[in-house]
Amino acid sequence: MENEQQEEFARIRKPRRGEVLGIIEALMGTNKLKVRCQDDKIRLCRIPGRLRKRVWMHEGEAVLIKPWDIQGDKSADVLVRYTSTQAAWLRRKGILKLEL
Repeated sequence: MENEQQEEFARIRKPRRGEVLGIIEALMGTNKLKVRCQDDKIRLCRIPGRLRKRVWMHEGEAVLIKPWDIQGDKSADVLVRYTSTQAAWLRRKGILKLEL
């Protein structure tokens, strides 16, 4: 039973070097989002083609983003959208500190 629980939580993607967690503040149209990040910056994020029509994003959801090397303070790409259950787990573990 304990192994099953560890495997279940192992599927949640945690931030790696250069990645930042954030909350979607606004949908800007087409494939753009405004995201409030944990490093106290608001970035305009792009939804890449591999996620665009497979994962629907809404305001208030938690996302994992990768800031661009150029304009890293302003722009980023979305890597993962977390479900509400995954976001709650990240909050309990102290990884996600932002509130909706």
